[in-house]
Amino acid sequence: MSGWKTRTNLVHGGTRRSQYNEVSEAIYLTQGFVYDSAEQAEARFIESGPDEFIYARYGNPTVAMFEERIALLEGAEDAFATASGMAAVNGALMSLLKTGDHVVAARALFGSCLYILEDILARFGVEITLVDGTDLNAWRDAVRDDTKVVFFESMSNPTLEVIDVTAVCEIAHSVGATVVVDNVFSTPVFSKAIEQGADVVVYSATKHIDGQGRTLGGVVLGTKEFIRKTLEPYMKHTGGSMSPFNAWVMLKGLETIDLRVHAQAETALKLAEALNGHPKLLRTIYPGLKDHAQNALVQSQLGGKGGTVLSLDVKGGQAAAFRFLNALEVAVISNNLGDAKSICTHPATTTHQRLPDDQKVELGITPGLVRFSVGLEDPDDLIADLTAALEQV
Repeated sequence: MSGWKTRTNLVHGGTRRSQYNEVSEAIYLTQGFVYDSAEQAEARFIESGPDEFIYARYGNPTVAMFEERIALLEGAEDAFATASGMAAVNGALMSLLKTGDHVVAARALFGSCLYILEDILARFGVEITLVDGTDLNAWRDAVRDDTKVVFFESMSNPTLEVIDVTAVCEIAHSVGATVVVDNVFSTPVFSKAIEQGADVVVYSATKHIDGQGRTLGGVVLGTKEFIRKTLEPYMKHTGGSMSPFNAWVMLKGLETIDLRVHAQAETALKLAEALNGHPKLLRTIYPGLKDHAQNALVQSQLGGKGGTVLSLDVKGGQAAAFRFLNALEVAVISNNLGDAKSICTHPATTTHQRLPDDQKVELGITPGLVRFSVGLEDPDDLIADLTAALEQV
């Protein structure tokens, strides 16, 4: 498999066939496994082989297929599939940290990620320092000799700031810190975060990996040492593992993710170019636009691909943004992203509503900001839909 190209691995990577030689991967919908003898059970609890399983919370053949396939795509040694994206973030951070440790994280994070840092980890005595993720000097000033973990979204939600993965990893590694990157918006198709120095990469598989709005899931990727010795003990004892059925859905999603994400990114750029400078908008935010502050970084870090999401700051604040949302006919109002259907969200009142107003201002989450996740519809239909909706503002 190591010699295969990406699309081939996404169709065939990690496949385990039963004695029936099925074409489509089998769903092993079982919570437990039978042993030939008491001695075999004892031996398996001491050390399990790659095709030996104990309990679905520890591992499952369908889940293992998904883990191997996504690891091939990411270029990681190993992976552990989780029940949701937030289970992946929580597991990666909690398994690494203890009382007295220090974390430096980018300020621009999804609300639930901030909750884990500022409410849960801080409650247990972990010191948290938040910085402007795009300011390398801020990272240099914040890390210390006792910094244990550096954490950031490689592309922030919802303001789409792009962080220099290689540079931040170098800063973190200079003090021996482990770098954990939430890579959802960059996608495993466009990002090469492991090659760029990241130690641990997390995804909400609910987003582009499923890509069709069906199931929850997450995944943590890294070295075999980290996944099996640090993360797995925490996950299997706290119960955040992925179900076999959801793993099967994710396997089907991986077969088409390369095709979907490239098509979505191409459409996103067309939409951004069509709307940039629109008189009803204060700003059009898309990393693929030449006027985006980190566009040069997008060229070097993401192969020039600006991702599948753009954000629009509608003139007139929340009332105008709501009129825009309610006028859409093709795109739907929901809070997911990376879906085959275009999805529009008002972050200030939904995904980031728990943040204090001053923090929203600091992050650029204005009352008029709308996040638009681009689907697989015809670009001309989406441009017409967005343009018509803006006329209602």
